[in-house]
Amino acid sequence: MKIFPSEIIKEIDKATCESQKIHSLQLMERAASAVCCEVVARFNPNKRIVIMAGPGNNGGDALAVARMLFEQGYRKLEVFLFNVMGRLSHDCQEERKKLLAIEGIDFTEVKHDFQPPYLGEQDVVIDGLFGSGLKGPLQKGFLYLVRYINESDAYVISIDIPTGLGGEWNDNVSRQDMVHANLTLTFQFPRLSFFFEENEEVIGEWKVLDIDLDENKIKEQPSDFILVEERDVRPLLVRRGNFTNKRDFGSALIFAGSAGMSGAAVLAARATLRSGAGLCTVHGPRVSMTVLQTAIPEAMYEPDRNDNFISNMTVHHPHQAVAAGPGIGTDEKTMDALENLLKNFKNPLILDADALNCIAKRPHLLSLLPTHSIITPHIGEFDRLFGEHSGNEERLRKAIDMSKYYNIIIVLKGHYTVTVRPTGRVFINTTGNPGMATAGAGDVLTGVITAFMAQGMRPEQAASVGVYIHGLAGDIAVGKTGEYGLLASDIADCCSVAIKDIMERKKQRK
Repeated sequence: MKIFPSEIIKEIDKATCESQKIHSLQLMERAASAVCCEVVARFNPNKRIVIMAGPGNNGGDALAVARMLFEQGYRKLEVFLFNVMGRLSHDCQEERKKLLAIEGIDFTEVKHDFQPPYLGEQDVVIDGLFGSGLKGPLQKGFLYLVRYINESDAYVISIDIPTGLGGEWNDNVSRQDMVHANLTLTFQFPRLSFFFEENEEVIGEWKVLDIDLDENKIKEQPSDFILVEERDVRPLLVRRGNFTNKRDFGSALIFAGSAGMSGAAVLAARATLRSGAGLCTVHGPRVSMTVLQTAIPEAMYEPDRNDNFISNMTVHHPHQAVAAGPGIGTDEKTMDALENLLKNFKNPLILDADALNCIAKRPHLLSLLPTHSIITPHIGEFDRLFGEHSGNEERLRKAIDMSKYYNIIIVLKGHYTVTVRPTGRVFINTTGNPGMATAGAGDVLTGVITAFMAQGMRPEQAASVGVYIHGLAGDIAVGKTGEYGLLASDIADCCSVAIKDIMERKKQRK
């Protein structure tokens, strides 16, 4: 699914009206009907609902919702239309006329002073003040109103997006000056700002409502931000032929492990094999050999000359994918070995965990990364590499810049893991759950991405598909263990199940 900026969504709205031969007011009615259905599904007609409508089309949506709720038998409605400048958008003006034609509705048009209604924990507030139509910061009166709503104990529903929040970037905007919604009902597409951790308290739960916007316009309109769904992953998973052998599915080499960190090597290797690589070799210190060959005998082990850490990262044999980082530590000799690998190996690498910490200690190594290598930092590792950042929005912008500058793929891990390509395109993952915030989950992700590269996917494909499968495996595993008990090894073991489920649905669709 494409994610569009607010300006492009307006163009898609206009194209929808033209192609479907409807007026913008009819599209507004369609959107309001979708919101009304959601409210009706969640709250009974005895609920007191206070609707705050602004002067633009977001306010028109809110007025239409008020009318439809009244028609559905909701009688404890209080509607406030804020028309302090004496100018309403055309469609808002039309919705105002429709509302005023109804007898018995509690309607107040605010033009000057405003005494806000009491809002309690049993009440629902519908925020239709500005949505994505806001230009510039809120004025003083609206700031007071937003803070009044936030300080109440009412359940808040925002139409489109919470008032004060931008659809994309929100530089230097205080979250205190935004409506804090419990539920955000947006139309056709989520907004980019929904995927940043710092906005979670503002957006609350969010749901996309389908209002049948023009599919042709959506398809032809380019976007740099893509929400990865199963339909994007499914075509890249190829059915295996009957006469294949293990070498058809690639050989992977992983530099992993150190004294006390052998488990990282085990997890990465297990995930690599569970995700379909034909062969997996782990190069690690001698201390890890017995651990790994006992825990996962299907993987081969190439012992380093050092007992406790890796001191050599020479690639001796042809491999379709090479990864480094899980549990390797940051010993000086390990950093030397990594530097030699970067200087001498010219194919794309997958670098995670301590490989990134080694690079952070020797920043000049960034310039040695082979073209289209994949790095998979969590926010702490990202900040060690590229400097401190105030939030995930700022990190994403830096990731876009750094991906282009170094010509690498950056997988920035989080609740919504993002895969940033050197072209500037950003792929936002939709799978995964809070239970995956557990030790070793990143090592598993390294293994999954490595497996898909070994099987012939291009690095950018392996990254976004690997992230999706990793999250889906976590979703399958958490159904068995619950979030509190989820282990990284559970995720690794469910990678094959995740792939199987997608392949079976692919077969059913044919």
